[in-house]
Amino acid sequence: MEKRIHDTVKKSKQRNWTESKAHSSWQIFKIMAEFVDGFEALAKIGPCISIFGSARVKPGNKYYELAVQIAKRLAEEGFGIISGGGPGIMEASNKGAQLGGGNLRE
Repeated sequence: MEKRIHDTVKKSKQRNWTESKAHSSWQIFKIMAEFVDGFEALAKIGPCISIFGSARVKPGNKYYELAVQIAKRLAEEGFGIISGGGPGIMEASNKGAQLGGGNLRE
């Protein structure tokens, strides 16, 4: 074990840290570009609300039905509903958005 640690430390000292730092510095620009892409995509679809919740909630549960009602009302007011495609609260919000006249986008 001691030898492995020693070998790892030795390799780290031999590494070209200037090159590593330069590569890491450019990473921030890649991350910023992803944020810009995301904001531009969201700007095209207008005002939206994200709804997430338990996948274990079933139709008939008070929280499922509440999510349907809230998403329906928000869609009627012109908001887009963004949720996962899974069951439970996300399914309920998708159902409510459809009942409220929202458009399905993938």
